[in-house]
Amino acid sequence: MADDTNAQAPSTELWVERTGVRRYTGRSSRGAEVLVGSVDVEGVFTPGELLKIALAACSGMSTDHVLARRLGEDYDALVRVSGDADRENEVYPELNEILELDLSELDEAARERLVTIARRAIDQVCTVGRTLKAGTVVNLDITTD
Repeated sequence: MADDTNAQAPSTELWVERTGVRRYTGRSSRGAEVLVGSVDVEGVFTPGELLKIALAACSGMSTDHVLARRLGEDYDALVRVSGDADRENEVYPELNEILELDLSELDEAARERLVTIARRAIDQVCTVGRTLKAGTVVNLDITTD
């Protein structure tokens, strides 16, 4: 019998659907939804904000196991992310993250070790950050009726 422990889970299907002027709803085949639109539309994320949130969430999730092991399952963490768009070139030339942790109960050496481990975890397994740093190929097809 084949070992399925390394079998890859089916890919989640993702799409956005136009729901108004400069307003879309992002959906996944797992039932998740996110409202997307321009900065002048209330109650939505802009695509750039979602990019930044994806980066922050990926960094946080990349450190979750190592931090929980040392700080306990209920540790608090906040990942802030910022970066202004260069509107002339329509890119974000720099994104800045701050991972906020309460390490006050650790001695200085333990804090430094944990910060090093957290950085290493992000560098090794944060797919979003690694993709942004490396760049990626984006292919676009347009289908018509």
